[in-house]
Amino acid sequence: MRMQKKTTSLTTLATFMGLAILLGIFCPQSLPAQRNVSKFEFDPYWPKPLPDRWITGQVGGVCVDGRDRVFILNRRDLTENELDAGHQAPPVIEFDPDGNVINSFGDPAVVPSNLHDCKVDRENNVWLTGAADAIVQKYSPDGKLLLQIGKKGVFDSSDGTIKGSPLNASHTAFFKPAGIAIDPENGDVYIADGESPGGNHRVAVFDRNGQFLRQWELQRTEAEVAQLARVTLYPFDKVPGDAFVPVPHCVGMDIDGQVYVCDRRARQLQVFDRTGNFKKKILIPFEQRSQYQTSPGFMPGMRGSAVHVSFSTEREQRFIYVVNEDDEQVEILDRASGQILSSFGRAGHQTGEFTRIHNSAVDSKGNLYIGEVRAGGKVMKFKIVDNQ
Repeated sequence: MRMQKKTTSLTTLATFMGLAILLGIFCPQSLPAQRNVSKFEFDPYWPKPLPDRWITGQVGGVCVDGRDRVFILNRRDLTENELDAGHQAPPVIEFDPDGNVINSFGDPAVVPSNLHDCKVDRENNVWLTGAADAIVQKYSPDGKLLLQIGKKGVFDSSDGTIKGSPLNASHTAFFKPAGIAIDPENGDVYIADGESPGGNHRVAVFDRNGQFLRQWELQRTEAEVAQLARVTLYPFDKVPGDAFVPVPHCVGMDIDGQVYVCDRRARQLQVFDRTGNFKKKILIPFEQRSQYQTSPGFMPGMRGSAVHVSFSTEREQRFIYVVNEDDEQVEILDRASGQILSSFGRAGHQTGEFTRIHNSAVDSKGNLYIGEVRAGGKVMKFKIVDNQ
């Protein structure tokens, strides 16, 4: 009898263990988190063909308003052959959610030079920066210029020109402003002022009316300074000791008011509070995938693995999307921990592949829009897919 009871107990134990194993196989603890990571698929039907044989040059920036209308910044740098075959598209083009052009605006002689980033405020005004300029502009939803900070061609430099040394000081001017973020609570405007070496390297904050409020620079530890001084990521730097000067290529704000700045040269995001108090760094590694003979002035990983940042739009805002220009992909990070969860995209010239990925924006449904510069020169939509 005791033997029978013991056998029955062992059988029961084995049954429970088998059930536990099966549950472990089919319902692992990490699966919900993995399954719920954002996944995207390329939408080949967005945007629709442009009117009047318009052709876009580099897409310097892309942003989305509260109605899910998408704006792109066109640098208008067409080749002669492209001009033989078509027409220059306007500097700013607006699409409806279906990808139809519904508006365009911008005088090429007035908009910032080398258009670089845009954001839409809560009144649906469109703010623009230009990486070869000294101004930031604000346009009404129908394309009327409402505000300009700075004077075109007057830089925050030692001699007021683009050839001067950066001062990182002006309350009314910039030096190659690259990125822009807008605080949804009060409308304050955060500018990543310094697109490349030789420009400024600060975050400058203005109120919605263009009045200067405060500024700060990125963090550098002594170890980082020493490391970056030994390994010059940008061989074309001409300023002695400039190897460790930060390049704030982008700025973004999450729902908690944390400010994320793309520290392009150090391949990381730096996170601050609204007043500039440093919180943490999030590394975005570069993976070199082939060996090749580099051209003069170029080296692997030179463009940056953290060049633009945007955020998912669900209530809890779980994810950060980081544009990795060097590896031609989008990194998907857990916002709470900063851990890279997954990535998507690959280098290539076919539809849905990336060539000089540069900027991003997210609509209210979670769809992601990607703009390309240089040889890419297009905007693409990636639809978020159901992961449940």
